[in-house]
Parts: sequence; structure tokens; C-alpha cells
Amino acid sequence: MRRRGTIRILLAGVLIGSALLWSAPAPTPNSWVIQGALVADGSGGPLRQANVRIAGDSIVEVGTFTPKKDERIVSAERRVLAPGFIDIHNHSTEGLLGEPLAATQVSQGITTLVVGADGNSPWPVRSYRNRLQQSPTAVNVMILVGHATIREQVMGQDYRRAAQAEEIARMEALVEQAMQEGAVGLSSGLEYEVGSFAATEELIALARVVARRGGFYMTHIRDEADRVFDALAEALTIGQAAQVPVQISHLKLGTVGVWNQAARAVEMIEQARQRGLDVTADCYPYDAWSSTITVLVPNRRHDHAPSVARGLADVGGAQNVMIVRMARHPEYEFRTLAEIAEARGISPVELYMEIVREGGASVVCRSMAEEDIRTFYQQPWVMVASDGGIGLRHPRSSGTFPKVLGRYVREQGWLRLEEAVRKMTSMPAARLKLADRGRIQAGKKADLVLFDPETITDHSTFFDPHKLAEGVQRVWVNGVEVWRAEPGTAGAPTGARPGRVLTLSDRHAPASAR
Repeated sequence: MRRRGTIRILLAGVLIGSALLWSAPAPTPNSWVIQGALVADGSGGPLRQANVRIAGDSIVEVGTFTPKKDERIVSAERRVLAPGFIDIHNHSTEGLLGEPLAATQVSQGITTLVVGADGNSPWPVRSYRNRLQQSPTAVNVMILVGHATIREQVMGQDYRRAAQAEEIARMEALVEQAMQEGAVGLSSGLEYEVGSFAATEELIALARVVARRGGFYMTHIRDEADRVFDALAEALTIGQAAQVPVQISHLKLGTVGVWNQAARAVEMIEQARQRGLDVTADCYPYDAWSSTITVLVPNRRHDHAPSVARGLADVGGAQNVMIVRMARHPEYEFRTLAEIAEARGISPVELYMEIVREGGASVVCRSMAEEDIRTFYQQPWVMVASDGGIGLRHPRSSGTFPKVLGRYVREQGWLRLEEAVRKMTSMPAARLKLADRGRIQAGKKADLVLFDPETITDHSTFFDPHKLAEGVQRVWVNGVEVWRAEPGTAGAPTGARPGRVLTLSDRHAPASAR
């Protein structure tokens, strides 16, 4: 069902007189007001037209009050005000250091992001946290400790085997250290080289450490293709055995053989939730994944032609695999394996083996069915996350959140606007136990995004992945404006860098993302 009619009714002011006064504290000096916005408060409840008063870094009042004479006013009629978007799976670890204004992130409405996903994290955590505290960025940052990072600290290059008991004990100590230094959970990337050799018992042991510290386990499961259901079962087993909340990263069915089986994955997770396991997932709104080229061949026989041929067939053929970064051959970038092989006069299989021998490449592979994506997004326990980041050559790095709001909400009617906002705000805040963010309420931090529901959309493409989105007009982080796009302008960062590193001490109260 389309949202245009409902939004226009609200724009006409039907709810002006009945807007609820959620809080009415005493007047606060040096405050300012966002006036007349359509408030999507993050709960998933209906839009409400209201004013929002900000003082310092916090929201102090929401309702039908009249601004005071000395208050600065931001006029927000005809626009939606939402909590700042929280990207629970982001790869801006290095990007934030080089581009602290984070234009590709704040222009989407992202105000808090989590780095250290897929098993690869900064190390030591304290050093990275200190760098961000000494040189802040435009966004808030949370840090996960990566399983592969820890594994390499203990096993070095001898990681192509199961860890011994003494090695697991050393890993547990390092995970404990990371949690003490500010990590909020453990991530794994079991489809990747270092993590792939770990036994399930190793993950359970490390997950127990973060469980004791109030953290959670986020996993890029062992296979997102033909063996995806076995991999999902392993993730659920780890959660149950370690008694730790589980976040399934970028839930997908990534090969032809498992297309249109989203209902089966949903049923597995639903059953685990009914058994009491706190498990949620995230999903990005694209039919293409981004990774290293070697994940195309799960058995890792990269010089075995039949294995390579099977891997390419599983994703629908070499025409679906685009090289986006290759140091040895930059002329290959943004061309498919099929195009390059034809130009070279060799087979795609031969080209693949040559690329691996020459150091590999980063690829984008279009190998998912849109109907599966729709099924996942319509589950109440699936949140929006980008799996992108500053400088990454995938359109999700610049377009994820506006694409969901523009295409899946406004154009295709997959979700109500209010539900989409919940999936971007209070739901990831609950998983991260951020009690003071993710909602528009008095007492919450003033992380806010103001957008035009009639124009918000993505513009990034696979050939132009860094093109900024449209429709996000203003973004505030901790009460400070970090992005502004006046009507008719492209928008730009303000130059402010009020972001904070959020750690366990910022997670004031238990919460469930279920």
C-alpha cells in the first residue's frame, strides 16, 4: 500500500490539534526548537505532528508547546523527523580516520555506526578508541572485536586448523581485554579465510566471554550460498550454547540454488526465537553482495577448473561478477568477468584463476532474488544495515537508508514508513542496549534526521557507488548539526565533528531487540 495519501493527510495538519505532549519540563536556556515536523519517533507508531525542543545534546520536550522568544527555530513542516539512523554493520573503520566528516554516511541520515564486523576489527581496541576520542568524527562510533583478528593474534599464520584448548584460552583472554577496552560485542566472518578454520566450539567459548560482559555475537555465517541453512543452524547453536544474543549479518540467499527459499530461513529463526533465543538479523536493500573474489569458490580450490566453473555457475554466471578493485589490473575495475574474459580471449574460469594468482580482487556479485529481500525486510526482527562504509565501492555505502525509504516504502509499499524507521533506529539501539538513543523522547540524545518523504531516494549505482542520496535535509548528532541540504541544493557536511565513541558504560539499561 502506498504512503503518499497518508502522508499528505498528515501534511494537511489533521493531527496538529491532537498531537500529544510527551513531556513538558521547565524552560531550558540556550535551547532551540524543530517546529511542525511529522515525528516518526522510532517506536513504529503513527506519525505525529509536533515540536521538538533541544538543549545541549539532548531532547528536552516533544509536543504542542509554543517556542520561546529567544529560541532558534528550525521549520520542519512537510518533513519527517526521525531518530538518527543506527548502522549496526558498517565498514568505515579506516575511512573515519581519513574522512572524519563522513559525508557518505551522514548524508543518508546515519548518526551512529558500528565497526569491526565480519571478524575483522581494530586492534587493540583501546588504541582505535583513543584515536577517535582525540580526533572526533561527525558520527558516533561503537566497536566490535573481531574473531579473525583475535585468532591471528594467537595463531599467527598457523590458522589453517582447529585451535587447541590452550590457544582458545588465550583468545578468551584477548576478547575479555577488548571488552574492557570498549568493545560492545564479538563479530565473526566464518566464510572468510582465517575464521573458516575455526570449530563451532571455539566460537562458543569466545561468545561466552562477551555474554558475561553484556555484549552480543554478530556473525557473517559460514556460508550464505548452497549451505546457508547449515550455517544458520550453526549460528543459532552458538547463541544457545553461549547464552548470548545473536545478530545475523546481512541475511541473504546468495546463490541460484537457494533462491526463493527465504521462508525456510525465516522459519528456522522464528523457531529459535520461540525457544527463547534472542536472535535478530539485518539486511541491505541490494541484490548484490560485495566481498573478495575467492568467496566464489567455497571449497577454496581456486586453481581447480571444475570448482571455479561451479562457483561461477552458482551465482548465475561470470556476467554477474564485477571487479571493483584490483591493484594489479586497475583497468579491470567496474567490468564483469565475462567482459574482461571476452576481451582477453580466454574463458572466465581461466581469468578467475589468473586473478587469484595475481593477488585477488574485490568484487560485487549480483546473485540474490528481490523477493527474498522483500520477505526478510517484512520480518519484524530484521533491521536495516548497510554493510557499506566510507570509500567502499558498493552503492550501499552511500544509498542504503534512503533507498529503503524511497523505493521500498514510498514506491513499492513493502513497509510502512514508521516501521522502516523503527528498523533503522530503536531496533538496532535495542540490540546495542543504547537506552538513550533510537527514540524521539524527552531525555534521549538529540541524534536526529529530517527528511522529505516525497523525495528521499538513493542515487548511487554499481558504476558510481559514491554518489550521494537525495532527500535528507538536516542531520544532528548529539544536538549538533552535521549535514545540511537546503531545498534545491546537493547538501554538504557542516564541518562539525560531535561524534562520540560509545562503549559499555553508555548502555545504561538492559534492552531486547527481539
